[in-house]
Amino acid sequence: MFFAEKNPAIPLSLYVHIPWCIRKCPYCDFNSYGISAPGAFPESRYIAALTADLDTSLPFVGGREIRSVFFGGGTPSLLSGEGIARLLSVIRERLSLSPSTEITLEANPGAVESGKFAVFSSAGVNRLSLGIQSFDANCLKAAGRIHDDKEAYRAVEIAALNFPVFNLDLMYGLPRQTPEQVETDIGRAIRFSPAHLSCYQLTLEADTAFGISPPELPDADACADMQELVEEKLAAAGYRHYEISAFARPGKECVHNLNYWTFGDYLGIGAGAHSKLTRVGQERFEIFRQTRWRRPERYIEEALSGCAVEESFRIVEDDLPLEFMMNALRLTEGFDVALFETRTFLPFARIESILAEASTKSLLKHSGGRTRPTLQGQRFLNRLLAMFA
Repeated sequence: MFFAEKNPAIPLSLYVHIPWCIRKCPYCDFNSYGISAPGAFPESRYIAALTADLDTSLPFVGGREIRSVFFGGGTPSLLSGEGIARLLSVIRERLSLSPSTEITLEANPGAVESGKFAVFSSAGVNRLSLGIQSFDANCLKAAGRIHDDKEAYRAVEIAALNFPVFNLDLMYGLPRQTPEQVETDIGRAIRFSPAHLSCYQLTLEADTAFGISPPELPDADACADMQELVEEKLAAAGYRHYEISAFARPGKECVHNLNYWTFGDYLGIGAGAHSKLTRVGQERFEIFRQTRWRRPERYIEEALSGCAVEESFRIVEDDLPLEFMMNALRLTEGFDVALFETRTFLPFARIESILAEASTKSLLKHSGGRTRPTLQGQRFLNRLLAMFA
């Protein structure tokens, strides 16, 4: 077993999952559950469960500084402003956060309240991620979103007033969407000057409403045109394409997601949350994953009894190259030799033959100690990753 002699501290992030939304989108396969009305979920009990979950997790992360905090879902903005403030107080009491720690909260335009956003901001949330998906009323309706174009515009305006940094999430390849509509969406988003844009192609996932009853989607060629259009328009507007689906103003990349993509550690609390954590000793290491109970009520019961984790397992050595590549090869600039060795504790020689083969297939470029996916490698990432399985 190779063991790196000098292993710098592996960065650690905290993810907090809020599993409720007003209505589950037909394409969504996240662990989320629709509610009958805003506030129709056990907020106080859930916060108590999250607190208990964090308390029982402290032995795994105690003493390590938290690089970022991310409230994801579901729709975290459904929580009251007081609820978010209470959670952040709990987190600060138990973990080490600096004044500059990135704290992100996801929100959907159909669940935006200007007064609540002001409380979120005063509580310490310094980055908002808005799931706009489109500014086109017809596209939003076809995608099954609960908000319309007017609510989308209003949500961005409120975000800009309350948060120093905000992200906009857009989708393309929506039912019956045209490249012209995508171009219009990108133009409208740019006019708001967000620090960060995430632009994803809609994919049909099994066991979702769209997966079971697929809508009419643009064909592969049209989606490829949309992707190229998005990349060209955002590059011209000064956004750096730093990850397959992520674009940012210089210095405004998402710290939380970058930690995932560079194979950093993260503690996930909340219903169905996942963790990836590393224990490093004098002569050995252990990288393991945890999964919390998925159903909210079951999670609450188990967390309050000190048993929030449903499954925990060590990542075996043979799986580490693929685990690393599934993240690092999403970055357009790739990774260097040192990152692979210090995050997996494996020698770079372990993957050199695979890198050479991928290079001959024009999926990777490796030079100067750095490995990058080519444009073809980005477009066919699953094919590239299969080489490391």
